[in-house]
Amino acid sequence: MQRQRSLLALIIVLVIASITAIATIPVPLGLDLRGGSQLTIQVKPSEEIKQITERELEAVKKVVEGRINGLGVSEPVIQTVGNDKILVQLPGVNDPEQAERILGGTAQLEFRTQKPNTDTQIFALQVSRRELKAKQEELRKSNDQEAIAKNQAELQNNNQAIAELFESTNPPLTGKYLKDAQGEPTQGTNWNVALRFDTKGGELFADLTKKLAGTGRTIGIFLDNELISSPTVGVEFAATGITGGSAVITGNFEAEEANNLGVQLRGGALPVPVEIAERRTVGATLGKDSIQSSIYAGIGGLALVLVFMVVYYRLPGLIADVSLVIYSLLTWATFCLLGVTLTLPGIAGFILSIGMAVDANVLIFERTREELRAGKSLYRSVESGFYRAFSSILDSNVTTWIACAALFWLGSGLVKGFALTLALGVGVSMFTAITCSRTLMFLAVSIPSWRKTELYCPKVSASNKAEVAQ
Repeated sequence: MQRQRSLLALIIVLVIASITAIATIPVPLGLDLRGGSQLTIQVKPSEEIKQITERELEAVKKVVEGRINGLGVSEPVIQTVGNDKILVQLPGVNDPEQAERILGGTAQLEFRTQKPNTDTQIFALQVSRRELKAKQEELRKSNDQEAIAKNQAELQNNNQAIAELFESTNPPLTGKYLKDAQGEPTQGTNWNVALRFDTKGGELFADLTKKLAGTGRTIGIFLDNELISSPTVGVEFAATGITGGSAVITGNFEAEEANNLGVQLRGGALPVPVEIAERRTVGATLGKDSIQSSIYAGIGGLALVLVFMVVYYRLPGLIADVSLVIYSLLTWATFCLLGVTLTLPGIAGFILSIGMAVDANVLIFERTREELRAGKSLYRSVESGFYRAFSSILDSNVTTWIACAALFWLGSGLVKGFALTLALGVGVSMFTAITCSRTLMFLAVSIPSWRKTELYCPKVSASNKAEVAQ
C-alpha cells in the first residue's frame, strides 16, 4: 500500500508540473496552422560555374537548411522548384526581410592584412562610408529609388576601394576554416561575434597575427568583400601570434546583427550567387474554419471514448478516463518542453496515440474480467490482469515505435511531425496505462465501498460473487 501511495504522490507531482509547463511554455505551431513567411530563392550562375545543375541546387539547399536551423525555425518547408529555384516557407516568421538578409547573403568571410602606409587612406574612406550609409537610411525613408541606386553604387565603390588596401594571406584565411561562430554580449550594450577555427585555420590565424603584431597595421575582417572590423594586434603576440584558434569580431554589433551574422557564418558560404526572387507573408494554409473543424472533431472523438469507457467498463472505465486526462496533460507538456512544432498531422498523431492509450486499458480490463469470471479474488484479478496484459501492450507499442522511426527517418516535413508526436504519445500512454491506471485501480480496490463486483464485471455469476469479493 505504501508503494501505491508513493506512486500516487508521483502522479500528482507530474500533473502539477505538466499544468505549469502548459501554462508557461506555448507550443509552436506549424505553417499550416499559423502561417509565416515564404521566400523564393533564385540560384544564378557565376564565372566559375556557368550552368546550374542539380548538384549546385542541392548545395545551395544544404546551406539554406543550415542557416534555417540556426534561426531556430521549426518544421520549415524547403524544396527545389524547377532547375534554378528554391522555395522556403518559415512558420511563425512574420518579417520576410529578416529572413531574406540571413538566407540570401553569401556570407563569405576572409581575414586580410593591411598594406603598409595606408592608414590615412583607410581612415578617409571609412569616414566617407559612414556618411554614405547614413544617407542611404534617409533615402530609404523618402523612397527615391533612383537616388537609392546611385548611393548604393557609391557604397560599393567605397567598399572596393577599402578592399584594395588590404591583401589576402597565402593561403587565404577564409570562412571555410570556421568550426563555430556565435554572437556574444560585451560589458556594454554592444555585441561581438566569437569565432572558433579548426586546426588549419588556427595555424593560419596565428601566422597572420604574428606578422602584424606591434606594427600598427590592422587585420581586415571582410564579409562579402565589405570591411566589418579592423582590429590591431598587440606587440606581446610578436613571438607566437594569437594561438588557440579563437578570434572575436568587434564590430559594435547590435544583438540581432551579431546573432544573424553568426547564423550566416555557421551555415557556410553559398557556392553560387543567389537573389530573392519573391518574398511574401503567407497565412495558415488550412484556414481558420478547417482548424476549428479539426479541433472539434478531436474533442468530440475523445468525449465519445470517455463516455464509452464508463458505460462499458464501469469503475475501471472511469479510472481509464482519469488516466487519459493525465496522459493528455503529460503529452502536451512534453510537446511544450521539447519544442515540438504542432501541425495538423501532428495533432492527428496525438489523437491516434490517445487511441493507443485506450487500447492498453481495454486489454488490461478484459484480462481482469477473465480472472474475475474464473473465480479469483478482486485484488488477484486486478494484479493478474495487469501482469498478463503487459506483454501484449509492450509488443503493440514497440511495433508502433518501429513504424514511427521509419517514418521519421525516411519522411520529411509534416510526415516527421506526425511520427514524432505519435512516438512521444505512445511512450507516455504506456506509462499512464501501466503506472497511473494500475495505481488508481489498486487504490479503488483498497476502498471497501468500491469492492462490489458489479463495478468491475457486471456479468459475474452469482455463485462466484462471494469468492470474488474476498
